[in-house]
Amino acid sequence: MEAILFGLAFLSCFVKGTHSFPKVQEVLPFQEKFFTQYIDHFNYGGQAGPDGTYQQRYLFQDKFWTKKSGPVFFYSGNEGPITGFWNASGFVHELAAEYNALIIFAEHRYYGVSLPFGKLSFSKANIGFLGMEQALADYAVLLKGLGKLYGFSASKIVSFGGSYGGMLTGYMRYKYPHIIDVGVASSAPFYTIAGGRPRSEFFEAVTNTCRKADQNCPANVQSGFSMLLDLFSEGTKGLQAIKEAFKLCSIENTPQFKRHMIGWARNAFTIMAMADYPYPAKFLAPLPAYPITVACKYVATATSKLQGLAEATLLLYGQKKVCHDIYQEFVECADPTGCGLGNDALAWDYQACTEMLLPGGSTNVTDMFPPLPWTIEMREKYCTATWGLGKSRLKWLSTNFWGNADDIKHASNILFPNGDLDPWMPGGVLENLSPTLIAVAVKGGAHHLDLRGSNPADPETVKEARKKIDSYIKKWLSS
Repeated sequence: MEAILFGLAFLSCFVKGTHSFPKVQEVLPFQEKFFTQYIDHFNYGGQAGPDGTYQQRYLFQDKFWTKKSGPVFFYSGNEGPITGFWNASGFVHELAAEYNALIIFAEHRYYGVSLPFGKLSFSKANIGFLGMEQALADYAVLLKGLGKLYGFSASKIVSFGGSYGGMLTGYMRYKYPHIIDVGVASSAPFYTIAGGRPRSEFFEAVTNTCRKADQNCPANVQSGFSMLLDLFSEGTKGLQAIKEAFKLCSIENTPQFKRHMIGWARNAFTIMAMADYPYPAKFLAPLPAYPITVACKYVATATSKLQGLAEATLLLYGQKKVCHDIYQEFVECADPTGCGLGNDALAWDYQACTEMLLPGGSTNVTDMFPPLPWTIEMREKYCTATWGLGKSRLKWLSTNFWGNADDIKHASNILFPNGDLDPWMPGGVLENLSPTLIAVAVKGGAHHLDLRGSNPADPETVKEARKKIDSYIKKWLSS
């Protein structure tokens, strides 16, 4: 591949520190396109499905692209429709305008509309083609194919991704360095997913995010949950009080309902911590600015800690809804941090049962939530019953990709941004591992805030993080 050539004036604006990102709308329009992919990239002896292929969706924008000289900015899609990640990644669009880059966002197989077997994709017979290795191969084949189609085979490619997508971006640079030149792996919990971190630390991190908003918040939330658990033991009167406070459509006096309701309420704080952005956003749910601060205020100022807990919980699920069905609004799965809803929940549940080791449950010791355990043994039993899987292969991901800093040091040209409000941060790369493996700290940043479009409410720390990301992209592309 030939080097990207920058004009002297372009380079000087970075060197002198005078660069400012162009004012573009956060959500650019895109062209929706489809690419024919193999369902199984690794089996030469047979095919899956009628002809062995499926249609993978990708989004395309060439508004800023200078063909032949401009780079390609690629987003490695993760666990949901790719349109949602397009809408939440305005920084990629802003950079593309500056670098005259082509933008391509690829949808992950088994998510959105990229379903290899249509409605039958989630059957036990067909779900086995869902995995990181297949997804990465999709992206590699896509970029090679589109390179010929659009004429960027000689261009450099920068891959971006947030959360699981950030992990895939890191793995792309590691597995396909001849295709991906630079990776921006934002809010990517590499160590957690490979089993290299304490499984209790995720909900501890959610608790710490609440503590940063209000030092009394964790204790107040604990009090609210204690009142909730007490009411479950008070018979019909207690159940009615719970139903009214949380606006439930129905309530049952069963261990299953009690457990699910705790998970439903805990999930509200999980999502709000991840989306604790400094302005209103709709990425994970329609939420106000700094939703954790709002939720902690509810718990602190309500007529009772139970009522405050209810108001905080309904901040996520909808305060104006007539009533709430906790089974429709929250799905228990192999990932105690949440799987989402619909087909995407099925796909993520399978991935949480196979390659990835997601966090454990809450303890009420290291975190503010009632004890809701999720042990390796519980996970294995659930995954066997749900997907017919055998014994877990917990070490495969760290063998196939990487599981610790010594493994990651074999890669290069990857940036690792992490925000200190993000509960996934403890499992990410938080210190430089080499001159070309750079950690980017985002103080006051929630889940991949750095990838979102510029906003007047952005703290200076995220602006500085974006400048740092930009400077390394420039450096590595021009070398």
